[in-house]
Amino acid sequence: MVKKDRSDFDNKTDKAKMLPELYRSHLKNQLNTRLLLTIEVLVWLIQVHKQVKIERLAAHFPLPIKFESRRRHIQRFLQLPQLSVVLLWFPIISAIIQAKIKLGQRVYLAIDRTQWQDKNLFVVAVIIEKRAIPIYWQFLAKQGASNLAEQKAILHPVIRLLQGYQIVVLAEARIS
Repeated sequence: MVKKDRSDFDNKTDKAKMLPELYRSHLKNQLNTRLLLTIEVLVWLIQVHKQVKIERLAAHFPLPIKFESRRRHIQRFLQLPQLSVVLLWFPIISAIIQAKIKLGQRVYLAIDRTQWQDKNLFVVAVIIEKRAIPIYWQFLAKQGASNLAEQKAILHPVIRLLQGYQIVVLAEARIS
């Protein structure tokens, strides 16, 4: 198999800093060079094409293989266990929170459920500087509102992540 020289992309990526340094340094510690490069390429493609459709990303993914193989490559990549929210995102969001909010201070969390196409998405976000940054999310296996058990389940890992902070949970109340 012929290896293609990707140094030009590497140099452009380093110069463009497609990922903030906080993300890069954490990802470098967690992923091998190939996986890190794949993430950088995907982030670059999403920024350039403003879409997250796998077919669109695969059409422009710089691998010298057929479109269908690139599509399957991206799908397999996105399912890797190394890319779990807890392993990759939690340490990054923890560092962001620590930089913005002192330990022991109040942290505001917002929980919300939304219908996304045919998916029922439930999200927990931290509010920092009037912005909601998603921390954790789950797809609910049903249509409609969440119940107390689902709310506890989605908050449990987030509360463990935010030990040492005063946590305030903001949610929409539904009165029947």
